[in-house]
Amino acid sequence: MGDEFGTVRVLDDLASVDSFQWNALAGDHPFLRHEFFQALHETGCASERTGWLPKFVTLWRDGKLAAAMPLYLKGHSYGEYVFDWAWAEAYQRHGLPYYPKLLSAVPFSPVQGPRLLAANDRARRQLLRAALDLAYDVSSLHVLFPPSEEAKLMGEAGMLLRGGVQFHWNNPGYRSFEEFLAALSHDKRKKIRQERRRVQEARIQFRWLIGRDICSDDWQFFSRCYKSTYRAHRSTPYLNRAFFERLGESMPENVMLVVADLDGHPIASALNVYSNKILYGRYWGALGYIPCLHFEVCYYQTIEFCIDRGIKVFEGGAQGEHKLSRGFLPVQTASAHWLKHAQFARAVEQFLERETAGVERYLDELNERAPFRKA
Repeated sequence: MGDEFGTVRVLDDLASVDSFQWNALAGDHPFLRHEFFQALHETGCASERTGWLPKFVTLWRDGKLAAAMPLYLKGHSYGEYVFDWAWAEAYQRHGLPYYPKLLSAVPFSPVQGPRLLAANDRARRQLLRAALDLAYDVSSLHVLFPPSEEAKLMGEAGMLLRGGVQFHWNNPGYRSFEEFLAALSHDKRKKIRQERRRVQEARIQFRWLIGRDICSDDWQFFSRCYKSTYRAHRSTPYLNRAFFERLGESMPENVMLVVADLDGHPIASALNVYSNKILYGRYWGALGYIPCLHFEVCYYQTIEFCIDRGIKVFEGGAQGEHKLSRGFLPVQTASAHWLKHAQFARAVEQFLERETAGVERYLDELNERAPFRKA
């Protein structure tokens, strides 16, 4: 299939794609790197067996990769963090199949970033057209957490836009954690100091393990912590130890573990993925309960790391209004949706109009409760 910019190929495996060419398109986005997707695919975490069949759209010019769009054929809606279960149930009530559907996203990771990996809008539009053409064979196409400029292109292509809210911590150039605390309102500053003091009084010590400093035993311990979190929520973990070890081997410059020790023995851990500009808080777990330990491991230690490294943004993951009182601010996210069934598309459009008004009100409310001192 040819077009004005390049030749479209749909791939169910990235093994044949040169990693240097792919990563040149991914830029400074660790979750879009060739190594990250291959770790997911080759360890079986995102595969046809788990309901994540790769259908990556690629453009080729003169034998070289010119543009790409991560795309999966999904048999369910797990691991997405933009919820469309109600849409699937409505299809089922009317005797229509919602699955399989097409999804452009980073599996199990509610992180913002490009989904149309290309140097210009001409190539981005061709990628999007190719994905929409594929969607005519299923129920729908969904693109999660694209940047605003890509969301605009998707809206122009007839996709429905949906807003969401995350909480991000921003670093204007803090020189210390105390300087960050000084920027907060008195009650927020007092609360954080109390939480940190409780952890300190429990004799907890912390280690930052970065890249190749993380050994197999560390990954084994983190994997136990990660699984314990899912057990506590009576759920099944998406990722396995092989994936985490593969991540550490293939992307050591992008991974960091916070490990909490009690009397010299590890008791909790959190995994972060980062670039020079952004840190993404991902997974955490603990083998025992200590008050306020979650906040210290997942937020305060990571904020200290960002300040130490000069990292500008800490994306705290999906949801979590409790992050607001710990120095995070609300950020609007986007997703784009196309449904083949015209009647359902109209119903979803009407639903999104009402939901969007609610999201805007919620953002206004959150901004009124911002944790920082008034100027």
